[in-house]
Amino acid sequence: MARRNRTPSSFLTDIKTLDAAECEHARVNRDRRYDGLFFSGVRTTRIYCRPVCPVRPAKAQNVTFYLSAAAAEQDGFRPCLRCRPETAPFSPAWKGSRTTVERALRLICSGALDDGSVEALAGRLGIGSRHLSRLFEKYIGASPAQVARTGRVQRAKRLLDETKLPMTEVALRSGFRSLRRFNTVFAEVYKRPPTAIRREKV
Repeated sequence: MARRNRTPSSFLTDIKTLDAAECEHARVNRDRRYDGLFFSGVRTTRIYCRPVCPVRPAKAQNVTFYLSAAAAEQDGFRPCLRCRPETAPFSPAWKGSRTTVERALRLICSGALDDGSVEALAGRLGIGSRHLSRLFEKYIGASPAQVARTGRVQRAKRLLDETKLPMTEVALRSGFRSLRRFNTVFAEVYKRPPTAIRREKV
């Protein structure tokens, strides 16, 4: 189907193989219909963004498209502080097209991997951990552990932006087991400590 005849809903039916031309058209035009459906990573800055990012679009040859924020982070990109990927609509792409993937995502969002293992999660779904990982790679582009990690960091970022909770409380509410682990993972993703992010909001 030609790009001009496609809609975001038809785009979703083929989410496993992202249409780079369609993503590029949506990115350059900041098409809000695609917000949450994909993310773009700019290789020159190592930052990933939503399609609606207000920053001047990077050159197409420097951009890679991803099914999810977790996939972009797994590839070494950090979240944009302007378009704030953590506030994107919950992407249907993350749900995949299989009941097992949808159930796994609901459990991960409920904290199944905050205290448990991927093996235990797979057991709750009645499948093996390797099969679960294959499903996630196929439909989401990232591992279950990476999805959980991204979710924890996104929850923390929202709490930093929207509350004045102390860092220990932010860490615990976000699903981190310790303040040290929270500080380490957050700095790995944003390339700066959470205290620096909060200071920028003052």
